[in-house]
Amino acid sequence: MEEQANNPLHGKTLEMILNHLVELYGWEDLGEIVPINCFRYDPSIKSSLVFLRKTPWARKKVEDLYVHSLR
Repeated sequence: MEEQANNPLHGKTLEMILNHLVELYGWEDLGEIVPINCFRYDPSIKSSLVFLRKTPWARKKVEDLYVHSLR
C-alpha cells in the first residue's frame, strides 16, 4: 500500500480519468492537447475507451494529462 500512496492514478479507472478530462477541457480542447482521432471526430467515451485500451502510447498521454490537471 505504501508504494501507491503517492500515485495519483491509483484507484482511478480509465473511464473516470477520461470523464474528468472531458469535463475539464471538453472534447475539442482535449483533441488539440492529445491529437487522436477518437477525440476529434465524433467523440464518445465508449469509442475513446476502446482506442485507449488498445493503444498504450495514447493511454500514457491521457494519463499524463490527467496527472498534470491535478496540479
